[in-house]
Amino acid sequence: MQIPDTTLIVHADLRTMAERDYPDGFIQFCDGKITALGAMEDAPEQENAYDAKGAILLPGLVDAHCHIGMWEDGMGFEGDDGNEDTDPLTPQLRGLDGVNPMDGAFSEALDYGVTTVVTGPGSANPIAGQMLAMKTLGRRADAMVIREPLAIKMALGENPKKSYQAKDSGPVTRMAVAALIREQLAKAKKYADQLAQAAEDEELDEPEYDAKCEALLPLLDHRVKAHIHAHRADDIFTGIRLANEFDFEYVIVHGTEGHLIAQELLAEGCAVICGPLLGGRTKPELKNATPKGVGQLAQMGVPVAICTDHPELPCHYLLLSAQVAYQEGMPAEKALRAITIDAAKICGLEQQVGSLEVGKDADFVLYWEEPLQNHRLPKAVFINGKRVR
Repeated sequence: MQIPDTTLIVHADLRTMAERDYPDGFIQFCDGKITALGAMEDAPEQENAYDAKGAILLPGLVDAHCHIGMWEDGMGFEGDDGNEDTDPLTPQLRGLDGVNPMDGAFSEALDYGVTTVVTGPGSANPIAGQMLAMKTLGRRADAMVIREPLAIKMALGENPKKSYQAKDSGPVTRMAVAALIREQLAKAKKYADQLAQAAEDEELDEPEYDAKCEALLPLLDHRVKAHIHAHRADDIFTGIRLANEFDFEYVIVHGTEGHLIAQELLAEGCAVICGPLLGGRTKPELKNATPKGVGQLAQMGVPVAICTDHPELPCHYLLLSAQVAYQEGMPAEKALRAITIDAAKICGLEQQVGSLEVGKDADFVLYWEEPLQNHRLPKAVFINGKRVR
């Protein structure tokens, strides 16, 4: 069925995730950006306006951490491009070079209103590579990118230990995982100092090009954050220790035991991307996993987002994850913010996506019913101002 073009949606229940909502409102957009929104009495006239008929309109959903397009659906090794587990230190790897936007998981995510994803390497390596943020509509990754690189992916705990223990090589202990990260960051810091000295003194030669160190320069000068995979409380604290030692910004990803140390995380100003919230306790470091955890962190004031960790949980179950958090005690507004504006803020994307505000991308989802109380397909999905379902 052909979907008619429109640049105006009227009679929508706008849940903006910003300062004010509009129970009977309009939203206007042009060239992929929101140009106006407000109450219906202020709506402009337009012949081809889309009448939402009271449907709830949310910003497009944001999955703050996943690996969509890196492990392709229904494929084995041929579609497995998430872990370069031949070297424990690979900051120079770009998720952009591994993601396949033609993977069917992208269209499924879009069908359920997920319009922005943060994707990239997995957690086999202590330093795995570069994450990116991208839209879920398109065929060429370069044209779908919002920000790249978005973050340097690091991993602590069982995953890097198990990855290299199976190869009969290091690291096989938590000490060695942290030591390798420390060593590479120290090299990158020295490399940055040598570049700076050479720039100030023309008699000094620049250091020989080092792709690993070059990739870490944006982290050390605060242009990107580290997204640190950590489940157990001690691993979370190791990630914070490394960040404090080398003065870089960070986000904890998963944070399975975060609710047990919420006071400490709050004191550190630490944000946590929690998830997946559905699934079994399939390894020892998940023994304290609970879907109540994200709500408990939020109630303490810790900034949180909810993620799927696709393919651990398919990306199109992002809203379902928020529903589970809500059913387990997370306030409804906080649960929706965790997959919209709070997810965007934690990932540094809040100037472009995550809320309905003038100047932001025209990404929105319309629901017939309260979104946290059903899991039907949305009534409509718009991305970059284009209706796609």
